[in-house]
Amino acid sequence: MQIRLVILAAALATPLSGCLRTDTERAVAGAAAGAVVADVLDTNVVAGAAIGAGAGALCDDAGLCN
Repeated sequence: MQIRLVILAAALATPLSGCLRTDTERAVAGAAAGAVVADVLDTNVVAGAAIGAGAGALCDDAGLCN
């Protein structure tokens, strides 16, 4: 059940990443999303925010949010 929630959150967040223009905006949105997902999954919120921020900042470089 928890993995479905994570997949759903990622699927819903992907289209929103195109609205964000800079790496900083994407990193902040990723950090917020990562913290929320980590809280829902009852894991380390700080680690979730850090992973989300990294993913948000690097998604443009990886070609995922063009």
